[in-house]
Amino acid sequence: VKAVLKKREYGPKYTQNNFITGVRAINEFCLKSSDLDQLRKIKRRSPHDDTETFTVYLRSDVEAKSLEVWGSPEALARERKRRKEAEIKYRENLFRNQRLLREYKEFFGNTKPRSSAASMFFKGPGKVVMVAICINGLNFFFKLLAWVYTGSASMFSEAIHSLADTCNQALLALGISQSARTPDPSHPYGFTNMRYIASLISGVGIFMMGAGLSWYHGIIGLLHPHPIESLLWAYCILAGSLVSEGATLLVAINEIRRSARAKGLSFYQYVVQSRDPSTNVVLLEDAAAVLSVAVAATCMGLTSLTGNPYYDSVGSLGVGTLLGTVSAFLIYTNTEALLGRSIQPEQLQRLTELLESDPVVRAIHDVKATDMGMSKVRFKAEVDFDGRVVTRSYLEKQDIEQLLQEIQQVKTLEELEAFMLKHGENIIDTLGAEVDRLEKDLKQRNPDVRHVDLEIL
Repeated sequence: VKAVLKKREYGPKYTQNNFITGVRAINEFCLKSSDLDQLRKIKRRSPHDDTETFTVYLRSDVEAKSLEVWGSPEALARERKRRKEAEIKYRENLFRNQRLLREYKEFFGNTKPRSSAASMFFKGPGKVVMVAICINGLNFFFKLLAWVYTGSASMFSEAIHSLADTCNQALLALGISQSARTPDPSHPYGFTNMRYIASLISGVGIFMMGAGLSWYHGIIGLLHPHPIESLLWAYCILAGSLVSEGATLLVAINEIRRSARAKGLSFYQYVVQSRDPSTNVVLLEDAAAVLSVAVAATCMGLTSLTGNPYYDSVGSLGVGTLLGTVSAFLIYTNTEALLGRSIQPEQLQRLTELLESDPVVRAIHDVKATDMGMSKVRFKAEVDFDGRVVTRSYLEKQDIEQLLQEIQQVKTLEELEAFMLKHGENIIDTLGAEVDRLEKDLKQRNPDVRHVDLEIL
């Protein structure tokens, strides 16, 4: 068959029955919508279930109409060039106006209501992050006062820790807000990964700001020890911090447990897989905060009992090490998520079995299912469709006796070509309908699957 096709020349005789949409006819042949009214119209099946059939035109009719309107191919080429230059100029003006609009919004403020984005911070991960911001901000203020009063290296580390937590959680709030943006042509799959990006930056911030300063202050304390003032107020503030950080930790734990049950995962699996990066950061930061308060209080207590300031400096190093460990875990888990990891093997097996069990599918190859984050999965597979089943599905909807009469009336090559073009187009439509059905079934049986790409072999 390939040898025959290579020898055959496809001229106007074979392309005159090609179809073209109205938009392409207007853009490529410089026509008006009124020019198409008198042309023959053919209804075609839409590839989307929620869209009605659309109208196409014979390319030969459109070409003839364009010559009638413009007079010659040269005049049509000149008009195409003129419109191309006008389009480039229009895009340049559009870009300039968009830039001016952004500058206007930055100067006067964006007055567009954002109630939907604001509502995200009253439930779920958004609520956890906002509670953590308020509590850690207060903790930073009181710990800073305690450090100024006592000069304790451990208390300084605790103040820096609370400041790092507050800044990082503010970054998480920004990530949650940005992730709610609707997809646009530049980002067709949306902005869900903004949560992972914010969490990754948060992990780096914990390491640089929290762990780095804590280590630095601890080493300075070891090299240049100095006596510490009364630690009574420091103990009181640490106790209050322990209670507040513990409360935030419980809020994060309860939210993760609820989400893990909804996904059928254990608490540990949900955290390690970073299914909800914003809540994960709050959980780990607050867990580290509770442990670091215990470490700081223990080392300050030893300093109070022995009078040796080295214990306090060792506490600062311990807090820095704890922050560095949390930072490394956050960087690793969010990097894995941003790289596009595969879904769980059990879930991939269910999707594969669903495709393989369908009668229209002969075999599937190169199956990939990527976790796009926040319970959104993109599924891709190369599908070898059984042409006989597709054809039978088409024949079941036809009048077999009438079809037989059409076949018996075929006497010439032109009649055979017309017959094959007609029913070949309809069989391709049937194949498209089968692809739509399979994609719909995959999404219905697996709500996490948001995007399905089936490549026909």
